[in-house]
Amino acid sequence: MGGPRHDGRMSTHAHGIHHSIDYVELPVTDLAAAQAFYGAAFGWEFVPYGPGYSGIRTAAESGADEAGGLRLAESGDVTRGGPFVLLFSEDLDATLAAVRDAGGEVVEGPYEFPGGRRFHFLDPSGNELGVWATS
Repeated sequence: MGGPRHDGRMSTHAHGIHHSIDYVELPVTDLAAAQAFYGAAFGWEFVPYGPGYSGIRTAAESGADEAGGLRLAESGDVTRGGPFVLLFSEDLDATLAAVRDAGGEVVEGPYEFPGGRRFHFLDPSGNELGVWATS
């Protein structure tokens, strides 16, 4: 069973896992720049909901559920230290290159940890995210 979205629609996620992460919103200072960055670095697609919000689709399939949204920050200021979002990659080195090529700033790593490798980066609005891959 799904839950409510930011726009009042009901989620159509079929996973049905209680307490699982359903939707992540990232505050951004420039919606167009954020879409360009995440589109170039990760191949994400976006669903526009007006001048201050876009839904995120991580699957290129038409009709795929949204995984989150980009929300224009009201104050125009994004600070680090909020919830940390970690993305999975099948090829960490290729993803690292894509993040750099898209204009992301790598702030930690890549480094190894038991079972994998990861790095942290800042998007153009200053949000810190991470990417990991299995060893």
